[in-house]
Amino acid sequence: MPNMLAQPSPMLPFQHPTMLAPMEGVTHPALRAIIAQNGGLGAVSTEFVRIGRSPPSARYLATTVEKCAGVPLSVQVMGNHAEYMAEAAEAVSNAGADVVDINLGCPAPRVVRKGVGSAMLTDLGLLTEVVGSMRQRVPGLLSAKIRAGFDDASGVLEIGRTLQRAGIDYLVVHPRRRADFYEGTADWRIIKALKETLSIAVVGNGDCWYAVDALRMMAETGCDGVMIGRPAIRNPWIFEQIADLRAGRAPRRPSGADVVAWINTVAEAFRASFPERRDESVGKLKELFTYLGRAVPDQRAFQHAVVREMSVAAMMDRADKTLSPLSADQIDLDAEGRCRLERSGGV
Repeated sequence: MPNMLAQPSPMLPFQHPTMLAPMEGVTHPALRAIIAQNGGLGAVSTEFVRIGRSPPSARYLATTVEKCAGVPLSVQVMGNHAEYMAEAAEAVSNAGADVVDINLGCPAPRVVRKGVGSAMLTDLGLLTEVVGSMRQRVPGLLSAKIRAGFDDASGVLEIGRTLQRAGIDYLVVHPRRRADFYEGTADWRIIKALKETLSIAVVGNGDCWYAVDALRMMAETGCDGVMIGRPAIRNPWIFEQIADLRAGRAPRRPSGADVVAWINTVAEAFRASFPERRDESVGKLKELFTYLGRAVPDQRAFQHAVVREMSVAAMMDRADKTLSPLSADQIDLDAEGRCRLERSGGV
């Protein structure tokens, strides 16, 4: 692919126009740091922090601001009480967050039932009140991450305009409706329409399973950056590969042995993070192996075998025996997606 994007957008003030998405139960500080070490990553995001029916503790919120060396941190908060959200935004900003982000995209039923996450997209007055109150208390960057809509995407441009008027600095859009969850194909045309409508930066998110997909999303939509979630767990080198492609360098081609070495590093970090909770490490590693296994030709057999193991040592032994023999040509982690085990978006 030609080097179409040699410089990051001046509208997105990160060294690289890439972000690691907030993922509940996944983007633990240790994992964020290890992915960032691979390079090419503009900013990392926390899991969302729930802001409920009582004022948040500034001391607790400060614990969420665990930064990676040299990589800006976006702390995502979720709630619909304007004053409490403003207090939370101010607390994490004061604690050192580089970006405060509001979750307007989570599709989970338990979240929607409480009127937060993607449920807030149905009430533009509430969006204005909550985001406007946060803007008054955040001196730095304020962003929002949205879905294309709740049940209908026809109002997404007005949602974008509402958030822009409320004072956000940039918008992240996952162009599926809440009703779609993660099914079907992300409609990149929605990203393009928002970019053409708004004067603030727009970051696209959805179906960038390979590094070339990120460049294609930016070329097709004109978006200022790309946020990547699940594909970065499947391929922890995807941000490095994007940076290589943009610079005209030959991108890294990880082998199965590289994957085993990487997951060993993660396992050690999890053991250090949860010294008294062995089950926590086991559960988190099983989730990672579920995504890493998607790059293996016989992914289902590998995933099922790993999930049945009951200890970190047993999982690592299974991974070593299965993955280490695989060459870069035999595992679907190259930047171009030659094997194309995943279908990517761009309709």
